[in-house]
Amino acid sequence: MMSISIKNKIALVTGANRGIGKTITETFLKHGAKKVYLAVRDISSTKELEDTYGDRVVTVEADVSNTQSIQDLAKETKDVEIVVNNAGIGTPCSVLDKDVEKSLTEEFNVNTLGFVRMANAFSKILESNKGTLVQLNSVASIKNFPHLATYSASKAASYSLTQALRNELEDKGVQILSVHPGPVDTDMGQNAGFEDGASTDVISEGIVNALQAGDFHLFPDEMAKEFESAYNSFAEKIVLADNAE
Repeated sequence: MMSISIKNKIALVTGANRGIGKTITETFLKHGAKKVYLAVRDISSTKELEDTYGDRVVTVEADVSNTQSIQDLAKETKDVEIVVNNAGIGTPCSVLDKDVEKSLTEEFNVNTLGFVRMANAFSKILESNKGTLVQLNSVASIKNFPHLATYSASKAASYSLTQALRNELEDKGVQILSVHPGPVDTDMGQNAGFEDGASTDVISEGIVNALQAGDFHLFPDEMAKEFESAYNSFAEKIVLADNAE
């Protein structure tokens, strides 16, 4: 079990311009991060953060749906110690929706393959820097919500891959954190039909605490903690058990 403090660390956050990603950036800086790379598709979207934090933030162009973009990102940010893969998409779509194939393809490309692209591009950097990879998954990675069927499937796949990375990288000194919030008070949460979502601060502060504790799972908010209490026994006995191979 590793313990990581945010203080004086160099971090990178995908989707840092709004929602959870923006709050993670602000929370890391509040806790003393030396620098945060704001990895976004639209480099003009981080002006507010740049105006507020000056040279403690550096905007870098990144599109997690594009392999070359992420490989280029890694070449620009070789000093990074904490990588937070937050960028994701999600729109309501059931299995029987006429657009199910389009929705599933798009969400897998961003939510699942995007994570794979980030992991592959940054694994050697994080090994070298004894760093941390934080993946924003969801309670939907554990239970499929029918009106968010394709999103849930993409997050279930990314959670499965997060487990695989834990087995591959922890022995190499890289800490992995899988974050599983419930509905969050963001544009995406509201578009999905959730009201009274959790505050983004609950998630960002939870990440800081989970890294300090050396945890693999984080269920940060009230709804997520209900999942945690039901899931904990399985997680301890199966997911977190030593690799049998």
